[in-house]
Amino acid sequence: AQLVESGGGSVQAGGSLRLSCVASGITLSIYAMGWFRQAPGKEREFVASISRSGGTSNFADSVKGRFTISRDNAKNTVYLQMNSLKPEDTAVYYCAAKYHGEIRTTDVTYWGQGTQVTVSS
Repeated sequence: AQLVESGGGSVQAGGSLRLSCVASGITLSIYAMGWFRQAPGKEREFVASISRSGGTSNFADSVKGRFTISRDNAKNTVYLQMNSLKPEDTAVYYCAAKYHGEIRTTDVTYWGQGTQVTVSS
């Protein structure tokens, strides 16, 4: 199984980015999916998750109202739309898949390699 993120980059504060995560080797529809991030010197933290059907999503308080998560199971792809970006959103963003249960912590089945997001003030 492989998760490949894309869409990261550099943006000014207030800007937007959309991250994509394409899964291969697994059937995405049977996995809960999520996004995490890790800033330099900090632990990896939960950002957002979405249920297998896409009907339920959860967000960290720090991104609520600014980020949305969606999935297209037919395309084996999960998205993270990030709006109103702030410098404190700067981090490497990781896609994650979990076979059993929902995503709440870093206890997941598969990780992507990460994509860098840099927000300048």
